[in-house]
Formats: sequence, structure tokens, C-alpha cells
Amino acid sequence: MEITEKIKEAVSIVEVASQYTTLKKRGKKWVGLCPFHSEKDPSFTVDEEKQLFHCFGCGIGGDLFSLVMEKENLTFPEAIRYLAEKYHLPLPEDKTTYRASKLEEKIFEINEKALTYFRNNLFKTAEGKKALEYLRARNFTEETINKLKLGYALNSWDSLFREFSRTYNPQDLEKAGLIIPGSRAGEYRDRFRGRVIFPILTLTGRVVAFGGRTTFDAQPKYLNSPETQNFTKGNILYGLYLSRDQIKKAEEAILVEGYADFATVFQAGFQNVVASMGTSLTPQQVNQLRRYAPRVIINYDGDEAGLKASARAVPICLERSLQSRVLLLPEGLDPDGFIRKYGAEKYEQLLRKAPDGFRFLLWFYGRQVNLRKPEEKSRLARMVIQDLKRLTDPIIRNEYVKQAAEYLKIGEELLYEIMEEEKAPQPSANQEEKEIFLPAEKRLLQIIFTQEEMLPLLIGELKLEYFEELPSKPIIKYLQDCFQLNRSWDLTGLQEAGEVQLVQHLARLLQEDPPPASVGEALDCLNTLRKTSLQKKLKFLQREISLAEKKGDKEKLTSLLYLKHEITKQIMAL
Repeated sequence: MEITEKIKEAVSIVEVASQYTTLKKRGKKWVGLCPFHSEKDPSFTVDEEKQLFHCFGCGIGGDLFSLVMEKENLTFPEAIRYLAEKYHLPLPEDKTTYRASKLEEKIFEINEKALTYFRNNLFKTAEGKKALEYLRARNFTEETINKLKLGYALNSWDSLFREFSRTYNPQDLEKAGLIIPGSRAGEYRDRFRGRVIFPILTLTGRVVAFGGRTTFDAQPKYLNSPETQNFTKGNILYGLYLSRDQIKKAEEAILVEGYADFATVFQAGFQNVVASMGTSLTPQQVNQLRRYAPRVIINYDGDEAGLKASARAVPICLERSLQSRVLLLPEGLDPDGFIRKYGAEKYEQLLRKAPDGFRFLLWFYGRQVNLRKPEEKSRLARMVIQDLKRLTDPIIRNEYVKQAAEYLKIGEELLYEIMEEEKAPQPSANQEEKEIFLPAEKRLLQIIFTQEEMLPLLIGELKLEYFEELPSKPIIKYLQDCFQLNRSWDLTGLQEAGEVQLVQHLARLLQEDPPPASVGEALDCLNTLRKTSLQKKLKFLQREISLAEKKGDKEKLTSLLYLKHEITKQIMAL
């Protein structure tokens, strides 16, 4: 039997529709006020026998899946998974993913019990009461604490491990991200210690991971679960489970960085808020937002790091036609600190005045540029053009070209002319020489070495693992070292580090006079390189899987299949 038929057999459309509106029996059918539009007289009808619904007021109608897709803003496959998870129906799986799926369910089970454990710590232990006092001192109400299902991890090396090892083996607890290996064989320690716990929930309300805020001034201040079978940080928005209805109603989301920001903004009455759990907004998170609203206000911290994070986020929104505004709070404050200091009313006033995301980009790119100097103006124009080229809608692009031309004090026609010029392939003066860099690798190096302001924006995303077996790996390591030691970076420094051959290749590609780039283009290059790295790992794993199958090594095969599933998920998310 198909999974759709199983769901229809097990799930009543009346029960699902009743979650969105109050239904009353009228003859063989059920009627109520339509959940899709405002009305005084009920025109929404549900036929339980036929498993169909229809509104005679707005005309919307369909089956069980249509209802969930419309109300939850889901695709058809997502609606199937949503209903299957909600009503505990197993999804069809092939043999390859069966073990991975069992582990996924095991992790969800462990996480649910861990949340209960953390909640009990907060309300029923002496140490937890001190954590409660800390939360109250930060003006979090009982209602907010309970709505967000906050908990507390005891300041003990292994209290969770000792409690949970009675029921679960250490390998499963480690895969759930709750424990880490100790210094001795067979020793394990709790990942979260002395921290207020913020559970991270899926859209169906299942606990997928945790975030923890220290109450003992430990480092880091905030700690997240690692990426697991169930959790990829860049694929989920914290708080969306709670705020999606208000986001749909407001037709706009407020995007903040962290858990405390979310809690304070949500409690202050702005319940159309979500958090990206860090400053690296991903395309997947933007796609999620677009399902619920056409607009977003990016409200990261008001310091320099927050500025740079906003500058990385806006191009991703532009490319995916999500209208953005950027709210920069004064005094370098984050939303949590600002609302606690100045109140919700002042915050609302600033929200209303938040400038358009593209205008923010113009200001950010141009804040250290002297527009009276033709060379600097040209460089800025070409940088802005890289973001304009990402826009797929010609009407939107036309409006932003007008804004850019006005800011730069040049003609719109000139901007279009430069865009057309840059579409043409630029032949290399040394085309006959063998190119050792991948196209994305080459472009990224051009961006970093010709636009020094880019490295501080990208340094958090430059992971050496993305450059494994690539010729640029020593260059990236050199850049990381320079940034960490607050030194400038150039070809001379790279040559002094002993990379003479690499310097020759790098010098050649920098002679090509590449056009200025945007942060968005640089991030695209990084994503491409990350995907290439993951695909190499996948190819190697497939060989290992074949060997394990031939040898009949079931334990190793299970582990390899899990890794393959994880890497495939990461590739699909890019």
C-alpha cells in the first residue's frame, strides 16, 4: 500500500481540520469558519467520508494533503513526512537507509527524554533554581520559560551520562550529540554543563538538537549540539515552530542571531521572529522563510561583526527574491540588550525605520570609498554589479539598478553596459598554461587577494577541510594564520612561507584583472568547493562500503552507511 493511502486510512481530515478551526456536525458534513480567510458566517465544509474540504467563501479546497500544504506552507513530500511523523506512521525506506532511519528515530527518542531531564533540572534541583533566578534577572517570564521549554544542564562532568547510560549505549548518546569522549578509554563527559538549555524543535515539534548558554562564564558563551543524523544547523531556523503563524499573519519575519535575542524579542510581543543560530544565514534558511513571508528584517548585533553578517545575508535574500530590510541597533547592542535597556516601544520604532537591504549594501560597500575618486567609484560599481547580476526578476533588478545609479551618481545605462561586458568571457593572456585551480577555487583566491576587505567577512567560513587535496590549501592556511596574528597578507609573505610554485600560479591568475566581487559571489565559490569536497568523501566511502560488503563486516558497513547518509544530506542541503 502507498504511504499516501496509509495516511488517509489512519488520519481523519476532520481531526486535522479541527486543529485550524472549530467544526460542528451538520448532517453528514462538518462546517466551520474558514481558516484561510476572515468571515463571520461559516462557509468551510469538510466531508469526512470523501476526505475532502471546500470553502464556499474563498473557493479553496482539496484533500487532506492540500489542507496541510496550505496551512503549514509545505511541499507535497513535506506534507507526507509531516503527517507521517505526527501520526507515527513509518515512511517507506530502501535497505540502504533502513539502519540510518532507525538511528534517526533513536536520536529523537533520546532528545525528548533529555529535554525532560533538563526541564526537571531547572525546576527541581537547587542548582536549577539558581539558573531560574538568572533567567528571571534577565526579565524572562514564567510564560516565556515554559513556551520555549527551557531547561538546565547541571554543572557536572557526567550527570546526564550516568543517568542515561542505564537505558542507552554511549555510542547512541554520542551520536545524539549529548556526550563527548573523555581523555581515557571508555570515559565520557556531558557536552552541556552549567548551561541554560534551549531545545531546537522541528516544524512538527520534535526535539532535534539543543543550544546551551553558560551561567558560569565558561567559553564559548553559547554552545550548540553538533550536526547529527537529524540536525544540520544551516537547515533549520530556531523558533520557527512557535512563530510561523505570526510570520504568515505579519507577512514579514524578524531575523535575529541567537536564542536569547529570540526569547527577548518574542516575549516583547514581536512573535514573528526567528533566529539563525549564528551569523551565517544559509540559502536553505532563506528558502524556509520564503514559505511563510515575502519580507524579512535582518536584525543581527549592532557591532562590526553584526554588520558583516548582515552584509553576507542580504545577497542571499536578493538572489532568492526575499525582500529584506536591515535594522542596525545603536551602541553595538544586540536585540536582547537593546530591549532590556530601552524597551519594546523604542525597538518597534526602529523596526519601522529599518532601511532596505540593498540600500544597506550600498552603504556597507561604500562606507570607506571616496566617490570623488574615479578609480574607487569604478571599483565600488563593479562590486555592486555582482549583486545586481544575482537578481533573476528583471523588474526587481531594474529598480535596484536605479538605486545603485542614484547612489553612485552615474547613469543606469552605464551600469547595464558594464553588466553586459562582464557576461562576455575574459580570455587569459596565458591560456596555453595549465590551470591548477578549480574555477571556484581560482575565483575565490582572486576575490580575497584583490579585495582585502573580503577576508574578515569570509574568515569564519574558510574551513581547511573544504580545500583538502586542492592546491590552494596552503594558501588558505597562510590566510588563516595572517588573520589570527593580525598581519597583512600578500604574495611576498606566501613566498616566505616556502610556497614558491603556488606564488607563480597565484600571480598569474591575479594578472587577469578580475572584476570586483560581492560577498555573495565569494560565498557561492565556497559552497561549490564544499560540495566538491563532500563528493570526494562520498566517492571514497562508496569504495569502503563495497569492500565491507565483500568481507561481510556488518558493524563497519553500518557505520559507513551512516556516514554516507550524513554526507549525502549535507550535499543535498547545499
